[in-house]
Amino acid sequence: MTEYGALALIPTLVVIALALWTHRTIESLLAGVVVGLFMLAPTDPLGLGAEISLAVMQNETVGWIILVCGFMGSLIALFIRTGAVSAFTEAVIARVHTKKGGLFTAWVLGIFLFVDDYLNSIAVGAAMRKVTDSFRTSREMLAYVVDSTAAPVSVVIPISTWAVFFGALLVENGVAPEGQGVQAYIQAIPYMFYAWAAILVVPLVIVGVIPAFGPMRKAEARAATGQTVPPEAEHIEAANRSISAKEGVRGSSAEFLVPMVVLALSTWYFDYDFLKGIYLTLVLYVVMIAVRRTLTVEETYNAVLDGFKTMLEPLAALVAAYLLDEVNTRMDLSAYVIDLIAPYMTAQLLPVAVFLSMGALSFATGSNWGVFVIVLPIVVTLTEAVGADMTVVIGATLSASTFGSHACFYTDATVLTAQATGTTPYQHAITQLPYALIAAFFAMIGYLVIAWI
Repeated sequence: MTEYGALALIPTLVVIALALWTHRTIESLLAGVVVGLFMLAPTDPLGLGAEISLAVMQNETVGWIILVCGFMGSLIALFIRTGAVSAFTEAVIARVHTKKGGLFTAWVLGIFLFVDDYLNSIAVGAAMRKVTDSFRTSREMLAYVVDSTAAPVSVVIPISTWAVFFGALLVENGVAPEGQGVQAYIQAIPYMFYAWAAILVVPLVIVGVIPAFGPMRKAEARAATGQTVPPEAEHIEAANRSISAKEGVRGSSAEFLVPMVVLALSTWYFDYDFLKGIYLTLVLYVVMIAVRRTLTVEETYNAVLDGFKTMLEPLAALVAAYLLDEVNTRMDLSAYVIDLIAPYMTAQLLPVAVFLSMGALSFATGSNWGVFVIVLPIVVTLTEAVGADMTVVIGATLSASTFGSHACFYTDATVLTAQATGTTPYQHAITQLPYALIAAFFAMIGYLVIAWI
């Protein structure tokens, strides 16, 4: 066992307990980090805190997230200022006449923007708020639909940032030969049961086969009275509405859809580098604005800056989540969980055990890609040791990573979806979790069934 053993769970348990009590994300995360710092360095927690903070802020992934999310906020702000988002939502409202139709539109649009889950969450959330509001749909329900077609769709369609990232990791860990990482990833797609289940549960919820229950039922009852925005999310809605269309400007839905297509295609062209895709799309859109004289130079600059500002709160939550992840890494939380399950593994049980344990770990740490990097070498070793099917186990590991991305209230997907749809991360997570657990149950049954075929 690792040095801290079960004590490594304490910081994460503090975060979860405080979040359930206070309904606040950032404060809960920071409290868990502080507890972890005192456990790691009781004589100098401040020094370790400074060290960890610098390590996180110098992390290439964190820098990438800040730039990607910030400039996606800028792009959405330009869409709003030029009237493109309003034109798109008006066009959708004119063609969609029911609540179910609005939610199905969000689901289909999310599938269309499969190239990256960040693009999916931010763009679809911003575009569909007004549409679903018109049918008195709660923002929590919209957030659930958007989030369920973000990471899960990006996972099962291999033309995405997820496929490139995880394909490279499969090569690094000897699972696939050089240049064959994405091919190995594609072979595991049929076994990514959680992602498939999460996507397919959505239409069942929309049509009512799986009814709204628990916290989601309360949210929908509130929205039926006309209050679609949760009371605790009014500051988020105010931030989203602080940017409005320029008076006298009338955009077109094509001004929203075409840049989205350009963003998806340019991301693909640059070998799934989403940051380059955003830069190119943003530059081209600014040039178009200048040529059409829709906004002045000053108005364009202010919109870019204001859009970036709207992402400051979710980015703060993400940085806090990475601080917690760094604390958990130094306490060897992942190694503790692996050591705990390793003695009980057989070839038949390994896929379901990996899904459950890694899913719980990804949920607890708020990290999906990060956990995968840490645990993949151990999972590969376990798979070879017990003689399990490597393709199935990789599918189970990616399913676990997707579950963590989908269900945890402080992971990147949850935080960004909440911001884009106008709810808090806690409200989004607590209403989505029951449906995520339904998908997780189907995935677990799938791994048990395939183990004995």
